[in-house]
Amino acid sequence: MDARLNMFGSPVAAKVWKHIIAAGTALAESSLPLATQELVKIRASQLNGCSGCLDMHTKEAAAAGETAVRLHLVAAWREATVFTEAERAALELAEQGTRLADAAGGVTDEAWANAAKHYDEEQLVALVSCIAVINAFNRGNVMTRQPAGHYEVGMHG
Repeated sequence: MDARLNMFGSPVAAKVWKHIIAAGTALAESSLPLATQELVKIRASQLNGCSGCLDMHTKEAAAAGETAVRLHLVAAWREATVFTEAERAALELAEQGTRLADAAGGVTDEAWANAAKHYDEEQLVALVSCIAVINAFNRGNVMTRQPAGHYEVGMHG
């Protein structure tokens, strides 16, 4: 499969994506656990059908020590026993934040309160930002049909 568009081939695209990439990079400096960030990115990417982000984030998570069992069970996190309550709250927020159009009220108060039980305000900011950034990447990649399978750990910084 060939991409419909080179997202770094034009000056405008390069400027826009440079800022989105920088936003994602800033999250690595937050106190939100890196494992949680990767799980959220994987789940949103599954929902959005973004093969490029799935390729990248499953490989990055595995290289950071995430187990194959947990990676394979992200799609079925509700029924899986391998995630902490905090991770489950983050995954629920990621799902609701990704599926905004599916729910008239957006993210429920219950999902927000559950996440707030496990994460402080700085971590919630990072979690919301992580969900927003991965959704931006997913949408750009899916619309332009960016191919997957060639990602190598660390290749994007």
